[in-house]
Amino acid sequence: MEKLWGGRFREDLDPEVARFNASFAFDRRLLHADIRTNAAYCQALQRAGVLSQEEAARILDALARIREQVERDPGSLDRYPAEDVHSFIEARVAELIGETAYKLRTGRSRNEQVSTDLRLYLREQCDLWLAELLQLETATLDLAERYAEVALPGYTHLQRAQPILWGHYLLAYFEMFERDRERVRAARARLNVLPLGVGALAGTSVPVDREWLARELGFERVAANSLDAVSDRDFVLEVLFAAALLQMHLSRLAEDFILYATSEFGFLVLGDAVSTGSSLMPQKKNPDALELIRGKAGRVFGHLVGVLTVMKGLPMAYNKDMQEDKEAVFDALDAVRASVRAMTTVLRHTELRPERMRSAALGDYANATELADYLVRKGMTFRRAHDLVGRIVLYAAEAKKSLNELSLDEYRRFVPEIEADVYEALSLEQALASKRTFGGTAPESVRAALREARQRVGAGRRELEAITRG
Repeated sequence: MEKLWGGRFREDLDPEVARFNASFAFDRRLLHADIRTNAAYCQALQRAGVLSQEEAARILDALARIREQVERDPGSLDRYPAEDVHSFIEARVAELIGETAYKLRTGRSRNEQVSTDLRLYLREQCDLWLAELLQLETATLDLAERYAEVALPGYTHLQRAQPILWGHYLLAYFEMFERDRERVRAARARLNVLPLGVGALAGTSVPVDREWLARELGFERVAANSLDAVSDRDFVLEVLFAAALLQMHLSRLAEDFILYATSEFGFLVLGDAVSTGSSLMPQKKNPDALELIRGKAGRVFGHLVGVLTVMKGLPMAYNKDMQEDKEAVFDALDAVRASVRAMTTVLRHTELRPERMRSAALGDYANATELADYLVRKGMTFRRAHDLVGRIVLYAAEAKKSLNELSLDEYRRFVPEIEADVYEALSLEQALASKRTFGGTAPESVRAALREARQRVGAGRRELEAITRG
C-alpha cells in the first residue's frame, strides 16, 4: 500500500523497519473516528473552496462505503498492509474514486489527525465507561441496602478495631467510585478540544474554519496553539490516571472480598456464577474474578507510568514516540472497563453471613473504645480513660472474658465510679447507634447516606444522558 510520504527518498524503507514503524495492527481501533474526522475535514475543504461540491460528495461516499465494508466484514482490514489507519483510509478512498482522494490531505498532517481521532475515540470510551461506573455504583448500593444494618468489625492494620455496619462499609467504596466517576467526567471535558486545522505544527495556509470543524465533530472548543495541539498527550495521561486510580479502588474491594470469603473470615459467600474450581482439588471454590481484578492493577499502573516516561523528555512538538500512547491507553481502558463490569457482576452474586459477621464484631474487645467514651462521659480525661481501658482489656484477656462478661465488681477494681449502665454502653447496638455524626456508622446516618447516594446516581444518569445527547 502506497505510503503518505516518499518523494524525498531514493531507497525503499527496510522491511524490518517498516514493520517496526507500522501501527495499523492497533490503531485500527481509530478507524471509525478517522472516517468521521476525514468526512468533517472534507466538508471544511469544500467550504474553503479547495474541493468542489462533486469532489466532496465522491469522497464522502467513498468514506461511507469503507465504513459499511468494515462493519460488514471486520476481517477485511487484515488484507491491507497499511502503515497506519490514516494511510489505510486514504489508499482505500483512492481505490474507490482515484486521484481526487489525495486532495483530502490538503493542509493537513497526521500529527493533528491522530490527536483528533484519539480524542474522538476516548470521548466515546469515557461515555461508555461512565455508564458502566453508574451500574457499578448501583450494584454497590443494592448490596449495601440489602444488608444495611448487618454489623461487622471495622479494621485498622487488619486488626479488629470498632464495629461498623455493612451499609457504612460499602458506602466507603461508593464514595471512591464517585470520585472515580468525577475524574472520568473531568478527563472527558478536558480532552474535548479540537486539534484539527493546525497542520503539522505551525498552522496551515488553507483557510479551514476550525470553529465549524469543532461544532461538526462535537468538540467544546478549539486548541489555541498549534504546537500544543499536536504535541499534547495530557488528555491520554488523564484518562490513564483515572483508570489507574479506579483500578486501585477495585483492587482494594477485591482484596476485602477475597479475605471475607475465606473460611477464616467467613463473612460472605461468592456465588457460583463468579467463582471457579480447581483442576486437582474438588472442594475448591476460587475467587478468580476478584483475583484478576486485583492483578490487573499493576498492568494499568504500568501503562500510566509508561506513557509518563515516554512524554517526559520529548522536545517540542510531535515525535514518533507518541505512537506508544495508543497501545497503552487501549489496553488500560480494556482492563479497567472489564474490571468494572466484573466487579458489578460479583456484587450482584454475593451473599452475606450476618451471624458470623456479628459474632466477629463482638470479639477481640472491639467495644473497648466504647468503654473509654463511657468513662469520658463520667468526667474522666480521654488520656486517663484510654490507659485504664487498656489495663481492663489486659485483665479481661488474661481472664478469658469479654468486656461484657466482666462483673461490676471487677470493673470497680479499676474505676470505682463505674455503674451498671456500663453494660448498655458496651452493647453492640449502642456502640453503633452512638456514631450518629454526619458520615458515621449509626443506623440512621447510614440510611440517610444511602438515600443521598441514590440521588447522586440518579443525577449522574441524567447528566450522562444530557452529555451523550449533546
